[in-house]
Amino acid sequence: MAVTHRRMTADEFLSTPPDNTKTQLIDGELVVADIRLRHNRIQIHLVLRIGGWIEQHPEVGTVGTGCNWRMDERNVFIPDVWFMADPALDDRIWFDGPPHLVAEVRSDSTWRFDVGRKRQAYLAGGAEVWLVDTAADEVVVCRGDESFTLGRGDTLTTPLLPGFEIDVTALFDR
Repeated sequence: MAVTHRRMTADEFLSTPPDNTKTQLIDGELVVADIRLRHNRIQIHLVLRIGGWIEQHPEVGTVGTGCNWRMDERNVFIPDVWFMADPALDDRIWFDGPPHLVAEVRSDSTWRFDVGRKRQAYLAGGAEVWLVDTAADEVVVCRGDESFTLGRGDTLTTPLLPGFEIDVTALFDR
C-alpha cells in the first residue's frame, strides 16, 4: 500500500487524471489497494448477483464497482461494490456519496480503512455497509446502529433489495 505524505483535497484528487490503480483519498492521503484474486472473484460475484436481481427489478436502482464517491473535502472512496436506489444515474467520473449500500471486500492493504474511517463515513451518510472479511469468511452487516455477523450457512439480505438473497457459503467459495 502506498500512502502520500502531502495531504490533498477532494477537488485536487478528482482533478488529477486517473491512473490504472484503485487509488482512494482517505483523510487527505492517497491510498492504493493491493487486490488479490479471491477479492476480485467475491467482488464480481456480488456485482453479478445484485445486477441479476436488478435486471428483474430495474426500477429499484443501479449497482456498480470502481466509481469515485466524494464523501467530503478530504475523502473520495471507491467501494468494491455499491448500490444506489436511482435507476437513472448519469455517466460521470465521481458522485457525491455515499451510495445507499456499500460492500467492502477485505484487502490486506486497505482493510483497516474499510473497517475504520470508511465504515464510519458510510454509516454517517446513511449507507448500509457489508464488510466482507475473506480471512474469517464472515460478512459484518452494518445498518445504522445495528451490526451483526453472518458466516457460512447464513443468508445475506438487505431491506434495500426486497427478496434478494446471497448464500454466504457460496460467496466465500470463490
